[in-house]
Amino acid sequence: MIPSKTAAVPKVIFSAMRGFLIRLLITALGLWVADQLLPGIAFTGTSALIVSALLLGLVNAVIRPILIILTLPLTIVTLGLFILVVNGISLALVAWLVSGFHVDGLFSATLGAIIVSLVSWAASAFVGGSGRIERIHRVEVTGRRIDG
Repeated sequence: MIPSKTAAVPKVIFSAMRGFLIRLLITALGLWVADQLLPGIAFTGTSALIVSALLLGLVNAVIRPILIILTLPLTIVTLGLFILVVNGISLALVAWLVSGFHVDGLFSATLGAIIVSLVSWAASAFVGGSGRIERIHRVEVTGRRIDG
């Protein structure tokens, strides 16, 4: 009997799906931290938080690159600082689309986007591309030192 390759497909799909779910939870964690720290950001429930995290990932993948290209001259003039405003616009767009997510204004959206970015960056440092938790290994090398 010839072994089939279909047994490996669900494992690959599960691995990719696990990575997606871990990233979704990291984004949701960032949104929750922004909700706790900023008075201008509010969620009505957990479902609104999860839907907002999912939609924020979609907006960052599709609409944000278009916004970055359209605002490129302004971004160059401000030496890249306008990217923070573009991130705030993306978060405000998600708040406009999700009924249980409220953002008071562009300033709150920009600060919220900064908080979401920092939390996502810190949490993603421990997660690999497949969604696995990675450990930091200390490597010691013995032998000759080459010091010029």
